[in-house]
Amino acid sequence: MNRTSNTASALGSLGRRALLAAGVAGFAALSGMAPASAQEVKTLAFVVNVPADFWKFARVGTDKADAELEGYEVEFYIPGEMSAAAQKKILEDLLAKGVDGVAISPVNPDDSTDILNEVASKAVLFTHDADAPNSDRVMYIGTDNVAAGRQAGELMMQALPEGGTAMLFVGTMDAANARERSQGIKEAIEGSGIEIIDIRTDGGDQTKAKANAEDTLSKYPDIDLLVGLWAYNTPQIYNAVKAAGKEGEVKIVGFDEDQQTLRGIVAGDILGTVVQQPYEFGYQSIIKMAKYIEGDTSVVPENELDIVPTQVIDASNVEAFIEQVQATLGN
Repeated sequence: MNRTSNTASALGSLGRRALLAAGVAGFAALSGMAPASAQEVKTLAFVVNVPADFWKFARVGTDKADAELEGYEVEFYIPGEMSAAAQKKILEDLLAKGVDGVAISPVNPDDSTDILNEVASKAVLFTHDADAPNSDRVMYIGTDNVAAGRQAGELMMQALPEGGTAMLFVGTMDAANARERSQGIKEAIEGSGIEIIDIRTDGGDQTKAKANAEDTLSKYPDIDLLVGLWAYNTPQIYNAVKAAGKEGEVKIVGFDEDQQTLRGIVAGDILGTVVQQPYEFGYQSIIKMAKYIEGDTSVVPENELDIVPTQVIDASNVEAFIEQVQATLGN
């Protein structure tokens, strides 16, 4: 199965999929075309929020959907940076080429309502991973992020049964999933004696993500727990804790299934992680957009929310989960 990539050099083996010559600076677009005449082909685009390994799983899902659909071209877009402006440029280019459906994880849904509604007026618009409920999107496919936050909060209380201090780390609090996860965490730990000192953001810059963790360990040498809310945050926290020689002393809780996060759980240095199902984000978004375009409105739940369950991975199930991840990615 193919993997997500930002570089043309990595695409030599993609076969019928090729890097789109869209002329949009700072992002990669990968495409696949089902066998159909050019005039019959409809275009579906899957747009993510930030370059991260997390999206490899979604790409496998969109590839699977692409292989099953006839008469559709599936394109996968990764912004070169995490910003609403970068996503807006992608969406504008998609509108210019006459896209039929878009599934997007909006970086800043509140500031993107106008462009999202423009897309919705000309194509089918789904959201995934992070919702934009105030837009005209048809439906959201992804995690119940408040519930996932509560799961992370439960892990935090396992890490600090007597209470203590914690710092949260994420790309941006503008994203709905970040706000909702932090909300769920706060609900879960209420009355537990755990104090969240602050939430540090990095703008999607993994170097800054590590620097934020390093700065926290320096400024708060007695801090008890560091929590990563996005997929790349936990590995960078782990790197900073190891560099400071504080494995085991400073507890770590995270989100998602980055390989370094899973290795940290195996090593006993990370207590656990709340994993989503990005494969399903990709697969279900493409399949259900195509069905909706063909007139099947039954794919849209009454509340317009198609919730994909999450799972807590810790020492008890990490080995089996690693095998599952390797099978999904074809490793």
